[in-house]
Amino acid sequence: MNPENALNEITKLINSHNEWLLLHDSGKTFALQTSEIEITFERGKLFFGFLDDAGFQIWRVAAFKIENDKITFELTRNFEKEKRKIHLVPRISAGELSAGIELARLEKANQIAAAIKENARGAKLIRAALSSKTGRFAQIIFENPNKAQIAVLSDVSEIATPEILLTTAILWLAKLELRRKNPIERIRILAGKKAAKNLQKLHALLAENWRRKISIVEISRKNSGQKISELKPIALKNLWREKPARLKPAEHFEMSRSAREIIKLAPGKIDLIFNRHGETLRFFGLPFARVRKLAGAEKVWFGIEQNRRILNEKTKAEFFDFLEALETYRRFDSMNKRHAFYQTASESWLEAILKRNIKLLDPNLVLSPIYNQFRASNDKIDLLALRKDGRLIVIELKTAPDREMIFQAVDYWRKIELHRRAGNLKKARVFGDLEISDKPAIVYLAAPTLSFHVDFSFLAKTISPEIEIYRFDLNENWRENLKVTRVSEVKEKG
Repeated sequence: MNPENALNEITKLINSHNEWLLLHDSGKTFALQTSEIEITFERGKLFFGFLDDAGFQIWRVAAFKIENDKITFELTRNFEKEKRKIHLVPRISAGELSAGIELARLEKANQIAAAIKENARGAKLIRAALSSKTGRFAQIIFENPNKAQIAVLSDVSEIATPEILLTTAILWLAKLELRRKNPIERIRILAGKKAAKNLQKLHALLAENWRRKISIVEISRKNSGQKISELKPIALKNLWREKPARLKPAEHFEMSRSAREIIKLAPGKIDLIFNRHGETLRFFGLPFARVRKLAGAEKVWFGIEQNRRILNEKTKAEFFDFLEALETYRRFDSMNKRHAFYQTASESWLEAILKRNIKLLDPNLVLSPIYNQFRASNDKIDLLALRKDGRLIVIELKTAPDREMIFQAVDYWRKIELHRRAGNLKKARVFGDLEISDKPAIVYLAAPTLSFHVDFSFLAKTISPEIEIYRFDLNENWRENLKVTRVSEVKEKG
């Protein structure tokens, strides 16, 4: 079939459905409206454009196959160096798949409800259902012998983080408290052993009134069924008994010759991150090159995500073309703001800009010389700074609304505090010879004004007043000219 006829056939089929599911060979899926799909015929070739979590992408269609309204594309770009196979499935078929998943999750919710009834004598089940919006959580209500109703939340998708679980539980409880008939004032969060332990630590960071309303419960499978055990709350002052992991001293980080040469190509736009395997170079926060030392020699790979090539004499011209494309599309006035280079890693882009303009947040801040090498456990803190008075500052950044922002930030605060109290930050010389105060760290939360979630203010007031938190509103066109438009302290209600 010639490309023009193929264009007509594919376009007709795509327009016959309002919604599609994009399936990658890796198993990742992405829901699309028909308006988010483009099929074009240019220069005698067929091109397929689509939106996914990497942004809007355009690929050339090397081959395609239509079978029962399912379209399989073999795609290529970058002179056929990149190849990908994807599938488009109408959401009707995807709905049938979702129905099976929903049934399995509902069955799991009922199993949890049965375990609650078995473990809590006299408990009467009132309701067991899935959360209405996502279907990822079991929402269970039971009545104790005193006729008081208690809510139970559990993740039946097995992918929710402790921060998501806690956020979901708080917002659900807030609604249940407002019910005219049988208002509910307590909620239990059921989770497996590892998640429950992490939830315990987050629970310790809550304000006292919320700590009393929420219980963390560990659920484990035994030969005879499922065992449910309510975990004892941890007081904030007792969190510091945990032994933190050892930090690598700052002097172990030394930039390679290859990294220095690449940074010289665009010093105002390229920065470097050290990690266990070598160095990663970023263009306005977007990782684009990696340096590793193998058998005493430095090796450089370049490319985005999995599409990487080794840099040598044969690929040098290709590398400079790649860098030119980054210069063209990863800029505030990009000619194509749907391009993957513009869309990808926006928070890292904001971090890269703020790192160079950190005094916009506070003129008294000094960034850690190895801020981007620092890891609290396996987590990456966006920026770690020190105020001139010696107070540590944990900086969390967002460029899109994220309900869990506040809990991610205070969990980072907890991990930083573990290291500070153990003296690890001083031993690792995270701030060189600067003195770190013997006072708790402070949290700075920064995002464009419209990127603070609608529930942010409510959720922020569930945090213990012992944790000092400030909100920094940034301008929406931060890529062009970053400004702080408002600063406010986050305090517990009442």
